[in-house]
Amino acid sequence: MSRTFEAALARAPVFFEPVPPSLRTRPDRVDAYFRELATRLGSIDSLDAIDVPELIDENHDGKPYYRTADPREIGRRLASLAQRPVVVNKVVAHLPSEAALVEWTRQTLDGGIQNVVLVGGSSRYIPYPGPQVIEADRAAAKILRERGGHLGNIAIPQREGEAHRMLAKTRAGASFFTTQILFDSESLGRILREYDALCQKAGVRPAAVLLSFAPLSDETDAEFIRWLGAEIPEDAERSILNGDESSAGDRAIEQARRVWTEARAGADADGLSLVLGVNVEQLTQRHLDVALGMLSDLAALVHHSSAG
Repeated sequence: MSRTFEAALARAPVFFEPVPPSLRTRPDRVDAYFRELATRLGSIDSLDAIDVPELIDENHDGKPYYRTADPREIGRRLASLAQRPVVVNKVVAHLPSEAALVEWTRQTLDGGIQNVVLVGGSSRYIPYPGPQVIEADRAAAKILRERGGHLGNIAIPQREGEAHRMLAKTRAGASFFTTQILFDSESLGRILREYDALCQKAGVRPAAVLLSFAPLSDETDAEFIRWLGAEIPEDAERSILNGDESSAGDRAIEQARRVWTEARAGADADGLSLVLGVNVEQLTQRHLDVALGMLSDLAALVHHSSAG
């Protein structure tokens, strides 16, 4: 990999989002997992960054329970082993204040990590103590820019008014978005057109948008995807899951290829100025092989499209 993170955001970026080991995993197994993951990711030249999630469970009051080690600790280990930039996610809703977010951002930069994704709480009905995402963006963006860092957010294409939210977050400092996991391109195409038009009208450079994909292997995976808040159209679910379970991963990859190709063709036909890329999510520990297969396949497709 020869291009910088900033250069990647300017032309078809490719991220991989692994599942970190739980806090209950034995240290020797954690070490073995990270080494295997880093070795396999290091062999994919077109991978631009490792996107480390923050995995949180909440009780009914919204109090967080962290299921893994600090994403920054995980990110530093993977960056060193795989020799790739990392992006760390932070759910800002659980921080005690905006000042705590500023301190977290500075500590993250001091620890050698320059790229972050700030995420909101999982429920609109819980009065979280932390700042709203746009407020967090404004507070963190200046600090990140001064140190050569980059700020990202999550985009949810199915959410009403999402293009306007994306514009507001772009104005607040976001330079890229990763979407919710996608299984069709219909709502995505509409949001991309609206967002691009809003940015042009406002005289704002659009942030890069990375389309997120993940492999499914059975109904349990589909239920988990829905729990995460993503939508799976019935025809897409049937296409992936109806048939030999051992080849469901291959069908999931083909579905992801179809969505990417439709989104890319639509953006080209509409003359959109924004950059599109991909973010492949591992989903669960048992999906590593098929997720890496999806990553290799989509990375080749994305780079072929961007070179055309």
